[in-house]
Amino acid sequence: MTAYIKTVIERNKKNGNVGISSICSANYYVLSAAMKRSKKDGQPLLIEATSNQVDQYGGYTGMKPDDFKKYIYSIANELQLPADRLILGGDHLGPNRWQEEPAIDAMSKAKVQIMSYVQAGFRKIHLDASMPLQGDTKKDNMPLEIELVADRTAELCAAAEEAAKDAETKPFYVIGTDVPIPGGALTSHEDIRITPVHEVEETIKATRSAFEERGLTDAWQRVIALVAQPGVEFSDTAVFEYRKDKAQPLKEKIKEYPAIAYEAHSTDYQKKEDLRHMVNDHFAILKVGPWLTYAFREAVFALAFIEKEMLTGYASVQLSQLEETIENVMLWKPDYWKKHYHGNEVEQRLARRYSLSDRIRYYWPQKEIQEALNQLFENLTTYKPSLSLLSQYLPLQYEAIRAGEIGNNPLDIVLHKIDLVLQKYIYACGLS
Repeated sequence: MTAYIKTVIERNKKNGNVGISSICSANYYVLSAAMKRSKKDGQPLLIEATSNQVDQYGGYTGMKPDDFKKYIYSIANELQLPADRLILGGDHLGPNRWQEEPAIDAMSKAKVQIMSYVQAGFRKIHLDASMPLQGDTKKDNMPLEIELVADRTAELCAAAEEAAKDAETKPFYVIGTDVPIPGGALTSHEDIRITPVHEVEETIKATRSAFEERGLTDAWQRVIALVAQPGVEFSDTAVFEYRKDKAQPLKEKIKEYPAIAYEAHSTDYQKKEDLRHMVNDHFAILKVGPWLTYAFREAVFALAFIEKEMLTGYASVQLSQLEETIENVMLWKPDYWKKHYHGNEVEQRLARRYSLSDRIRYYWPQKEIQEALNQLFENLTTYKPSLSLLSQYLPLQYEAIRAGEIGNNPLDIVLHKIDLVLQKYIYACGLS
């Protein structure tokens, strides 16, 4: 099934009308919605873990690559999705987590990280060596020299190839690292960087040369995409939309490389028509993450509002107190949001709940929040939400229930809310 990605790239470079979305999430409900969509449409499903989420030490999820694979397969088995429909990828694999360590140590850990991904069966590998490490010399606010990044990228690739030497299916690689600023810190469309075409050419040329110097000519034939910034981003409250005219030089440049397309990060919250334009402009791989957990959060909060309206005052009912529990946990453990949400206390509170960067997504696995979520689902399974309240808080799900498309229960409602986002990517990728 991994070869499907290669086919998508080939078709995209031929006529630009086909792409593939990459689901970047470990959220159970997001993954369930994506798998149900894959099962319904009969399309392969690409799911990616990030380097800080999953690594040889467990990452912030507590999962090593093999653990993440088992987790994904267990959900697929639960939903009766054939395992061969799944494609696993690793995002930003490299020394990112060890930037404060000497380069030789950071790269050593990065190679172990990548090998653990490949050995676990991940076959779409984004090689990211763009970050400065201890001992590197560079000018302030300037990227590392392209030649150094290319050499380290080849070093990482060599480790991946070693891990895959006895495997029937070899990895496909994504290179390049020109991605939006983490946390969505931009304030205007003029601030958004669009990758200059000369950097595309320099990156491809330098990386190919570094691969060849290490005897990785065969691996270079499996480089399918370059990460580039097409000018899309989102802040806490704003979406900076794709400007087809500004990305036109990138479209023309990548035509010079028949086997390579672009991979776009932070495509969340774009209009489906603009996502389609991106695919047509050879951004063949569209990564999405926060939008999916944001849709999950929207559905769950709406259900919590319904729960309060319906069940407050009943002595026999224990309310979930979901919103209050989340707020308390985020204040108690601010590590995942403190550096990203600014302003006064009122503005920070609003961001914690509703920011498009959706830092809440890091908190759903917390025990207290899981218990509150389970209580919410239990309450609204025992006492079905009234249609009037569904119309008020979840009007699209109300319509789906009335049409008999989904059941009036929390799980169906949540998955439907997430699926509405997934359908935009199905449309964008030419699969509907």
